[in-house]
Amino acid sequence: MEVSFSREIKSLALGQGQTFHGEGILAITKGLLQSGVAYVGGYQGAPVSHLLDVMVQAKGYMDELGVHVEACSNEASAAAMLGASIHYPLRGAVTWKSIVGTNVAADALSNLASPGVTGGVLIVVGEDYGEGASVIQERTHAYALKSGMVLLDPRPDLGHMVDMVEHGFALSEASNMPAILELRIRACHVRGSFQAKDNRISKVSTRQLMEEPASFNYERLAHPPVTFRHEKLKSEQRVPAARQYIREHKLNELYAGKHSDLGLVVQGGLYNTLIRTLQQFGLADAFGKTDIPLLVLNVTYPLVPEELSEFCIGKRAVLMVEEGQPEYIEQELATMLRRADIQTPLHGKDMLALAGEYSAEVMAGGLEKFLRQYRSELLPATVPQWLQGNRDRRAAIAAEITKNSGQPLPARPPGMCIGCPERPVFSALKLAQEQVGQVHIAGDIGCHALATFEPFSFGHSILGYGMSLASRAGVSPMMNRRVLSVMGDGGFWHNGLLTGVQSALFNGDDAVLLIFKNGYTSATGTQDIISSPGHSAGPLPRSDGPLGGQRSTRSDKRGGLAAQAKASAADKRDSVVHTNQTIETTLKGLGVQWLRTVTTYEVEHVRRTLIDAFTSDFNGLKVIIAEGECQLERQRRIKPWLANLLKKGKRVERVKYGVDEDVCNGDHACIRLSGCPTLTLKDNPDPLKVDPVATVIDGCVGCGLCGANAHAATLCPSFYRAEIVQNPRWHERLLAGLRQSVVKILQPA
Repeated sequence: MEVSFSREIKSLALGQGQTFHGEGILAITKGLLQSGVAYVGGYQGAPVSHLLDVMVQAKGYMDELGVHVEACSNEASAAAMLGASIHYPLRGAVTWKSIVGTNVAADALSNLASPGVTGGVLIVVGEDYGEGASVIQERTHAYALKSGMVLLDPRPDLGHMVDMVEHGFALSEASNMPAILELRIRACHVRGSFQAKDNRISKVSTRQLMEEPASFNYERLAHPPVTFRHEKLKSEQRVPAARQYIREHKLNELYAGKHSDLGLVVQGGLYNTLIRTLQQFGLADAFGKTDIPLLVLNVTYPLVPEELSEFCIGKRAVLMVEEGQPEYIEQELATMLRRADIQTPLHGKDMLALAGEYSAEVMAGGLEKFLRQYRSELLPATVPQWLQGNRDRRAAIAAEITKNSGQPLPARPPGMCIGCPERPVFSALKLAQEQVGQVHIAGDIGCHALATFEPFSFGHSILGYGMSLASRAGVSPMMNRRVLSVMGDGGFWHNGLLTGVQSALFNGDDAVLLIFKNGYTSATGTQDIISSPGHSAGPLPRSDGPLGGQRSTRSDKRGGLAAQAKASAADKRDSVVHTNQTIETTLKGLGVQWLRTVTTYEVEHVRRTLIDAFTSDFNGLKVIIAEGECQLERQRRIKPWLANLLKKGKRVERVKYGVDEDVCNGDHACIRLSGCPTLTLKDNPDPLKVDPVATVIDGCVGCGLCGANAHAATLCPSFYRAEIVQNPRWHERLLAGLRQSVVKILQPA
């Protein structure tokens, strides 16, 4: 089951006079409904996933409002949806994550922005920028500039953000320009409240259908020769209309201050951080009242020359606070001032950091330089001391850690979840390379990208979602050994099918593709895809069986470990619910001839299959589908079910793995081979041995990887598999008691 958003869905139905409480991205979702949106689409990805997830789960309520909601296969298909607003008075919204999504959607956006729109269009982009981001450090701003789209960057206050959603649609309609609403991570997750309004039902919707299509109008096509006229319309009509709307409705906010000889121009999304910075200087109070005048740009494109000129004229200096590079706004502002012959000194990236996230400390460093040059009397002695104190504390902590441990604090990169079905495949790949040699591995976006960290360190490139097979096309012909490409089922449907598989087949490439079939787009929140399993298909883990008490099997031979690995794999096959063969059918239909499906937890089988793919006489695309359900989804599925069984007093059996500390020799190859978070070290209980021993800590989900690795790699025989029974039957209790009695008799006094 997916994460439930039932509480959030209820908040979408709030009406006039009621108070909304929640996160920023959910407030934006409510704002769309209050604006009379007719259709919504998008591709999931933090920090905007909840917008689409909530609407998909609220299908019943969306149907009542006549709103069509579509979970798109990628950002390009989402952007193409907006074509509905070219001819028709339909307000449409789509959403995706950051610059990586905008890159994918760029073609459709350009062809949308050229003819312009009739109905309002709002593109909600989660600007995943800064140290907390998981994507390349670029900005969406460039797309607004090059294609002629409005760019909104609202001040992070829920009520204001919702207002900007409503203005965004109206501004789009007034200017015929698509509008991008840029939301940073903190804006998406900021919490607050606002007074809700009634949701508006679009005049044209799934409940009020159009009788006839629009009349043919060549002017509305993004096709030469009319595209040349579109370019003139952008500069001569659309941008002036947008500027007029921005000015008339005061979308950019002016905050006066007593030190009127200075000025700060800031992107709306950075307002909260700037106010916190000014508070450190004693130049703003707890309610946001500032002593230095602020011009807050809630619309960062197009800029309004009159607003900026009026703000800057007569001042000793102005500081432009713009996060990210290049400094698009600063350059445009400087050009405006020079053209207007306004000689006010303008500062920005010369005093602030060129790149990176603008935290309060970063802003304080730039503001300190600004005040020191123009109004040093406003610079309190506490600020330089505060900044230096922060630097000193970081240095002292680092020195203390180094002194105590003899080395700096180790990095803590993100890792795969406990029991992740992808971990055993990379363990098998490690073992396979011992036989075939090192191979070039083209990585991809998704959970499997975490294999780039230790202990695997796999992946020579990551070029885009679903692009791994395409990215090895220039490497394969130059490599003596076959190249491996890795992608997930989400990446396969997003882009990999066409850009990778189709291209490789068309060109007759000799390559190996490994597809992780975990059933969901797991890295973005485990949303369903076309190949997601049916939740009712296949049996759940056993709730009864012939085993009694607590049975422990311990092995000192490879055969015993093989039996454990096989039993573990059998458990996995029992619990995996993947019966959807859409990927396999699609590949066969496209012409893939060499196709193998493996269960991810069968490490030895996966190892042999990989070796076969690397050494096969078959010359062409070889595809391995590694099937294993996302462990997060599996736990969400089975935990409520098991809890219900326990509540009814029924028998429940679970598997737990452990390490016999008397047998473990302290080699730790098991840890180096898997990197499982629950497989760690503890002090050796034998006083005559120095090396710590391996141990399995609480949190183990019984995936069996440690036992499977021990078998596949012929490791030490210290692993054991225990089956723990809760609510055992009477004969199981009796048998367990007999066993314990025998063990007690055999133990020395």
